[in-house]
Amino acid sequence: MTASTKDIEKAAGVLRAGGLVALPTETVYGLGANAEDPAAVARIFQVKGRPPSHPLIVHIGGAEYLGDWVEDVPPTARLLAERFWPGPLTLVLRRGRRVPLEATGGLETVAVRVPDHPAALALLSAFGGGVTAPSANRFGSVSPTTAGHVRAELGEAVDFVLDGGPCEVGVESTIVDVTGEVPSILRPGGVTREDLEAVLGFPLAVPSSSLVRVPGQHPSHYAPRARVVLVEPGKIVTEAALAQELGHRVGVFLPPSLTGTQVKAHAVVAVPSSTAAYARGLFGFLRELDRQGCDLIVASLPVEEGLGLAIANRLRRAAGPRPSTAPGLQER
Repeated sequence: MTASTKDIEKAAGVLRAGGLVALPTETVYGLGANAEDPAAVARIFQVKGRPPSHPLIVHIGGAEYLGDWVEDVPPTARLLAERFWPGPLTLVLRRGRRVPLEATGGLETVAVRVPDHPAALALLSAFGGGVTAPSANRFGSVSPTTAGHVRAELGEAVDFVLDGGPCEVGVESTIVDVTGEVPSILRPGGVTREDLEAVLGFPLAVPSSSLVRVPGQHPSHYAPRARVVLVEPGKIVTEAALAQELGHRVGVFLPPSLTGTQVKAHAVVAVPSSTAAYARGLFGFLRELDRQGCDLIVASLPVEEGLGLAIANRLRRAAGPRPSTAPGLQER
C-alpha cells in the first residue's frame, strides 16, 4: 500500500505545525514529531507515557544528511550508513546542535537512521527536516506494525496517521554505537549481526548493558497484556496444559519443530519456520493473543542467529518483570 501525495503533504503540514504523525517504516510504525521542536518532542513522551530520560531516534531522509545532525561522522559510521541506509539500522553518534536535548533524553549522543519505506521517505522529503519517532504505542507495550494497531491504541492522541500498509521487517532497527573506537550492538534488530560483521570485517559485541541509553532497553518492553513465560521448546506442550488446568487462558507460540502437535490451550500461534516471517509477524501474534483474551502466553526462544537474535531480544523483554501495584498483581 502506498500513501497518497495528498496524505504525505497533510502529514508534513501537521509536523510543521508542531503536531504528531504516526508514520510507517519498514520496521514498525513510529510516532513522529519535528526533531527540532522541543515542545512537539515533549508531546511524544506525554502521549506514550514514556520517561523523558529515554532517548528517541531521529529519522532523516538520506545518508547525505547525517552530518547535519551529528557532531562528526567517523569512517565506521560512514561505511555502515553507505551500506545499510535506507534500512533498519540506527547509528549512535555525538549530538549535533540541531538536535534538542529533549530528543536525546539529556544525552550528548543521538540515535539516527534512514527508514526504508517509500511513504516515510516521501514524508521526510516533503517536510524537509528530521523527525523523531519512537514506536507509536504506549510505553512498554507491543509495537504497532499496521496503521490499525496505532489507531486502536493511541486513537485521537495522534493528529494524523499516515497509512503505508503492514511493516515489512516487523521488529525495530538494530542500534549500533559508533562513538568509541570499537562499535557495539546496543539493540539487535532488522540488520543482523552477521551482516554488520561481514561489512566491518571484525566481530561485534552485544553487551548486556551499556552506559549509552537507547530505545528498547527497559527490562519490560514490547509486552502484551498477557504475561509471557519462556520455556524450552520441548516443554511448551506440558507447560501450556498445566497452566490451562490451573485456570489460565493460555496462548501458545508453537515452534516449527512441534508443527501438528496437539496442544491444550485457549489459542495457538504456529511460529513460521522462516525467521524473517517470524519477525514480521511477531508483534501481530502477541496482539492477536491479547485480542483472544489470553492471560498467559507460553513461548520459546529461537536460535539466536540472524533475525533470531532480535526476536529473542523482544521475547525476553516481553517476558520481563513488570511494575506491581500490589502483591501478586501486575500491570503494563
